[in-house]
Amino acid sequence: VQLQASGGGLVQAGGSLRLSCAASGRTFSRYAMGWFRQAPGKEREFVATVNWSGSSTYYADSVEGRFTISRGTSKNTMYLQMNSLKAEDTAVYYCAARTSGLYSASVARYDYWGQGTLVTVSS
Repeated sequence: VQLQASGGGLVQAGGSLRLSCAASGRTFSRYAMGWFRQAPGKEREFVATVNWSGSSTYYADSVEGRFTISRGTSKNTMYLQMNSLKAEDTAVYYCAARTSGLYSASVARYDYWGQGTLVTVSS
C-alpha cells in the first residue's frame, strides 16, 4: 500500500503548482482522500479533502478559493491545483487516504500517508 505525492517545487508568489497523488497496492476508489501540509517547526495541518466519489470537497479557510482538490477518473489518483500561491503556503505537502468514504479534516482519521512533496513559494 503506497501513496506517492509529486509536483512540488519552487514558485514565485502569485504563481501556480499542481500536486498529484497516486495510490498503489490496493484500490482507493472507495476511500476519502486529503491533502495536509507541514511547515518547519509547525504541526501538520489540514489543507483540503475529497470524498470517495469526488462529489464533495472541503477546504481550510486559508486556501479556500485558491486551491482546488479533485480525483482522477480511476479514483486512485488525486490532485491539488494551487493558484495565487503565497509565501505562507511554503511547506511539505502530504497526501493521505482514509478507509471511510466520507471526507475529514482531521489528521488522526487518515490511515495511509504519502511521503510528502516540498512546495516553496518565494516572495
